[in-house]
Amino acid sequence: MTPPVSSTTTPRVSTTVVADATAAARAAAAPLARDPLAVRAGRLRTAADALDAHATEIVARADAETHLGPTRLTGELARTTGQLRLFADAVEEGSFLDVTIDHADPKAVPVPRPDVRRVMRPLGPVAVFAASNFPLAFSVAGGDTASALAAGCPVVVKAHEGHPRLSDLVGQVLAEVLPPGAVTVLHGRAAGRELVTDPAVRAVGFTGSEAGGRALFDLATTGRPDPIPFYGELGSVNPVVVTPGVVAARGAAVAAAYVTSYTLGLGQFCTKPGLLFLPAGHGLEPALVDAVRNVASGPLLGEWIRGGFDEAVTALAAVPGVRSLLAPTAGTGITATPALLAMPAARFLAEPAAARECFGPASLVVEYADPAELLAALNAVPGALTATVHTEPGRDVDLVRALLDVASERAGRVVFNGWPTGVAVTWAMHHGGPWPATTAPLHTSVGVAAIRRFLRPIAYQDVPAELLPEALHDANPLRLPRRVNGVLVPRPGTSSV
Repeated sequence: MTPPVSSTTTPRVSTTVVADATAAARAAAAPLARDPLAVRAGRLRTAADALDAHATEIVARADAETHLGPTRLTGELARTTGQLRLFADAVEEGSFLDVTIDHADPKAVPVPRPDVRRVMRPLGPVAVFAASNFPLAFSVAGGDTASALAAGCPVVVKAHEGHPRLSDLVGQVLAEVLPPGAVTVLHGRAAGRELVTDPAVRAVGFTGSEAGGRALFDLATTGRPDPIPFYGELGSVNPVVVTPGVVAARGAAVAAAYVTSYTLGLGQFCTKPGLLFLPAGHGLEPALVDAVRNVASGPLLGEWIRGGFDEAVTALAAVPGVRSLLAPTAGTGITATPALLAMPAARFLAEPAAARECFGPASLVVEYADPAELLAALNAVPGALTATVHTEPGRDVDLVRALLDVASERAGRVVFNGWPTGVAVTWAMHHGGPWPATTAPLHTSVGVAAIRRFLRPIAYQDVPAELLPEALHDANPLRLPRRVNGVLVPRPGTSSV
């Protein structure tokens, strides 16, 4: 078992030592990139085992700083260690390297073709900005860190100020089992800005507010002489559409489930549904109001979240055409009470402010008069992580097809007859979307494909076999799935790629 970690916090890292942290990461970059895949995978599993060994201490410290409760945090720790192990499996499987070999062809038309071989390689040191609302799964050992380590990149984490002692603890646990410089934890906003512009950093992963993310995005792209990729998840309203057939068949049940989804974790999920599209005259207002009244008030993550929620929900309630089904109420300290608002779709189309994210337990019902108005309103929603459609079999078929087309244009994940809160960590998951949901909609921050963010392709032309990376040898000593001369070749010993 991993030895116990000291209960004292590590010293705060000031801006004067950011360069030391990035220098350590730069020194670790080449050795980590050279590690055999089996070694890289083994380290990810060792990190997961170490976190599990300290589960009691980690959950207790996380609860003290975030008020999320032991049950929620125990599950989140399991997700954190589970995704480390999933990435370990992906590293061993090897398809993330995207090995592609085109042998020389002197008879190629119109000119002879050289021998060209391509493979993905690590970018180098990665800066990760931890999130407030997932202090484990999107923090020091979270998905950005796990995917960067899987790619072979060292990580410097800017800890979130909402859980600094937890960040120190998790950083200590990782430091005890990973090579020096593989994961380093820094604190402070000034250190974060300096980190983005440090010449050693080759990419940034960020989860947080639109304003903060945009400022750092600008630093990464225009604030340094060599722009670097900035993978930011910023904000999302995650619309839910209910078709007329659903209202008749199971309207009350859908209303109750919607309230459960938008108030889960007191609305502090990036996938919280913030907009509910219902047909005018739906008659579900009593069911919605009763369901919201049954949700208990509770503590938000901190004063900064409570202040932002108060400001956002007050602004939303003041938008012309918005009426309060359950008005925002003042809480005490960091406690918040759920709110529910409504407005006609015609007014929604005229008021862009109504479509802004309100992080916390508030949602807006948008009532549409006909399919054309619904499609127009859905098209007006800013880019989102998710879009959900509820329908009944055989009902509103043409409308549903049109809705799915619009939803796939506006969001990175389309949910059918379900709820967006909760993101499965799988090979197929895409957790991203058009601006402002993310700064890079081609990529995901959840699931195996997240590794791609921290890799770049390199092609070798007519390089002698003995000088090629092992992954590109004809004999395939690493037993990787590959594409050879345009044909997918499965990993040896398997029936498919």
